Amino acid sequence: QVARSVSVNQSVLQVSQHYEYDFGKSRPKVKVLFCGGTLSMKENPEDGSLVVNEKDKAIEMLLAMEPKLQEEIADITVQFIENIDSSNMTPEIWDKLGKEIFNSYKEYDGFVITHGTDTMAYTSSALSFVLQDIGCPIVITGAQIPGHRIETDARRNFINAVKVATLDRAGIFLVFDGDIITGARAHKVSESKLDAYRPVNWGLLGEIRIDIRFSDEAKLRHNRPIQYCPGFDSRVVVYTLFPGFPPEELEAVIERGTVRGIVLASYGSGNISYKFMDVIQLAKSKNIPVVVTTQCLEGATLMHLYDVGRQALNKGAIQAYDMSTECTVTKLMWALHRSKTIEEVQTILHTDYTGEINVEGKLYGAPT
Repeated sequence: QVARSVSVNQSVLQVSQHYEYDFGKSRPKVKVLFCGGTLSMKENPEDGSLVVNEKDKAIEMLLAMEPKLQEEIADITVQFIENIDSSNMTPEIWDKLGKEIFNSYKEYDGFVITHGTDTMAYTSSALSFVLQDIGCPIVITGAQIPGHRIETDARRNFINAVKVATLDRAGIFLVFDGDIITGARAHKVSESKLDAYRPVNWGLLGEIRIDIRFSDEAKLRHNRPIQYCPGFDSRVVVYTLFPGFPPEELEAVIERGTVRGIVLASYGSGNISYKFMDVIQLAKSKNIPVVVTTQCLEGATLMHLYDVGRQALNKGAIQAYDMSTECTVTKLMWALHRSKTIEEVQTILHTDYTGEINVEGKLYGAPT
């Protein structure tokens, strides 16, 4: 259970009128990029399972949730991207989303992406690297309950997302159940609760109450050119270590030559059994980065604290510090696409592009 103690520091909150952006006499223009998800799903009449709706009906359902959106908040244009269960999300769709935003960036004041909740945090992390120096809000949202049900959370989340997309803030945000989360810090913590997301190792960027409040870390809109940096190498595997995990399994993957990067979810502050040291060294010899994250939801890898972690570093492991698993995986895929050596990958992984990493090990004299 993650305590809901991640609220924005009250001393730095301002009410929503401080974040309104002056669009003159016209309403702001918001582009909605439709990717499907529970928000627009229907029940399968044969077994009751949720399946994607027909394209036109799904978009019609989305726009019918609150007709007053167009009258009171923004002029909305819907662009169909995909209509999928987000379990079927791919890096190619991340690039497609990035390209669509980049190509229409100057025509709109903000963007909303409707998305399934299962991989939403992967998408919000991935887009944080594809699109950089963003000067407007790009908001990702979805729902736990389909939009046609009376008890749905889709209406509230969609309205909030559109509203945030019109404000005087910039960046990639995940908006869900009143929380505004930095995209590369988001993590899904519940499969059924309506407050399904939390920021990992960070506070909320903002909250939606009877007003909208942001922390002082939220960046302002700007007119600098956006940077479009697409491309992922998905030849990555993720392993969660456990007592008894056979190193031979990892060695076999390395020797097979089908992967370019490995993420190990380790114990505590980045601790790995001595049995894996030779495997880490083998991966390094084949130019395959081994990135070590922690199985703990809170905290960072500080691998110099214990000998088992320090030995892994000495063999060539790269620590993820306080990045979420979703961010670590997508950032590694993004880094591999633009790197030829482990050293280049490590430099990218340890560069803070959007507030996704705090190399806090430096505070303790840790090697990077």
